[in-house]
Amino acid sequence: MLFKIILIAAFHFTVGFIDTAVVANPVESKKNYTSIHQEAKAFCKKQQFDESYYFLVDLSLHSGKNRFFIYDFNQKKVVNHNLVTHGSCDGLSANDSKWEKATCSNANDSHCSAKGKYKIGRRDASSWGIKVKYCLHGMESSNSNAEKRVVVLHSWTAVANQEIYPRYSPLSWGCPAVSDAFMELLDEKLQQSKKPVLLWIID
Repeated sequence: MLFKIILIAAFHFTVGFIDTAVVANPVESKKNYTSIHQEAKAFCKKQQFDESYYFLVDLSLHSGKNRFFIYDFNQKKVVNHNLVTHGSCDGLSANDSKWEKATCSNANDSHCSAKGKYKIGRRDASSWGIKVKYCLHGMESSNSNAEKRVVVLHSWTAVANQEIYPRYSPLSWGCPAVSDAFMELLDEKLQQSKKPVLLWIID
């Protein structure tokens, strides 16, 4: 009987320890983005962007998993992350795999996400989410039509504020849309930045 009590106590202690360890590192990523972070840092320095942090969106990950990362250059780590939508990419032709895989295109009216580096521009009013959006200026040939396509960073009430895997996040028409709560965090951070901030979408 004594052994059983000790065993149960040990089990609860172990579970509590594991739970604490998981909570202590809520933004650890299993993928290695070291080279991406280094390139982002060099890019921000060259373009005179904010060199304290940048946003990374990895569309190769499932849309029900956290794939929008805030990376702090000074701390050299991801300090926050959350869900983000990808484009349905069905504007010009049918796309049966639109939920499972983000297909990228720079074409007008494609409803696709467009990979590449973006300069986050002016803050403006939005019809979605918390009613705030940020214009995105594509800085590469892969996303040069962002302004014409009205691809912006905004929130959407339909986007969850935590991982929902194996369920998918809703589809957008190419905009990286996040939850209302996460957008409030991004908005506060962006308003404090004195220089443009980098948003880099990879796949």
